[in-house]
Amino acid sequence: MTTTIRLPAPALTSVGGIALPLLFIAMWSSGYVVGKLAVPYAAPFTLLTLRFGLGAALLLLIALATRAPWPPTWRALGHLVVVGLLIQALQFSGLYTALKWGVSAGESALIVGTMPVLTALGAALMLGERTGGKQWLGMAGGVLGVLLVVWHKLGTGTAGIGAYACAVVALAGIALGTLYQKKYCAGMDLRTGGFVQLFVATLVALPLALGLESFDVRWTPTMVFASGWLSIVNSIGATSLLLVLMRKGEAGKVASLFYLIPGVTALMAFAVLGETLNALTLAGFAATGAAVWFCTRSR
Repeated sequence: MTTTIRLPAPALTSVGGIALPLLFIAMWSSGYVVGKLAVPYAAPFTLLTLRFGLGAALLLLIALATRAPWPPTWRALGHLVVVGLLIQALQFSGLYTALKWGVSAGESALIVGTMPVLTALGAALMLGERTGGKQWLGMAGGVLGVLLVVWHKLGTGTAGIGAYACAVVALAGIALGTLYQKKYCAGMDLRTGGFVQLFVATLVALPLALGLESFDVRWTPTMVFASGWLSIVNSIGATSLLLVLMRKGEAGKVASLFYLIPGVTALMAFAVLGETLNALTLAGFAATGAAVWFCTRSR
């Protein structure tokens, strides 16, 4: 006898559906701040291996303990592998490599912050979703808001074209991954499906960590906290919430939540890391909030 988790997917525009999107934004944004805490103690691919590997191990234990159903066919398993390669391995490998090669956090946020526009275009082509004029206006406002949030950080990196190409790879990974998941993996079990995705991502990150970084980790209380947070809160919690929201919501509307992530990250970095806020950042945060409202409201 197997147990299947069936979670109700909230409408993003209803009062009762506000909690999960807000929780997703907070959890996803926290990954940037906690990741910055961890970077001094582990190189990028080593940190990713720990993040993916611990998350995969925890989900495997949960799946076995609750007798979660596994993918019924090899085809279904293959779709989960593709999603894991895109959302986990490709996105975060590209992002961490871009940061390592000199792309600033602000520049990375700006590039990945255009994800809702790319997702909306892909949803129209792959999923047949229709985007109204108000939603396109909201997306334009979202890009402007993200630009305002990160404006003071632009130009602070020392990157070449290859590093920016890695940031674009990260953008492609999260955008294509969300669309692919919506089309082919909407009914997956979050426990076994999440395990497959994280396990595949671990197989990608581990050889790179061993070959390029010798898997060098300095275990400090900060590193222990950060690796646990990134594995449980981000790799399991935030990604599962994204998949739940994508399951019933339109891909373009769910993707618009990413407009808020640079602003929320800036607020968290101010509170946790002591980074500064300025008027442009706050104005951009207000603009992205308005953009999400435009993008998610009923047409």
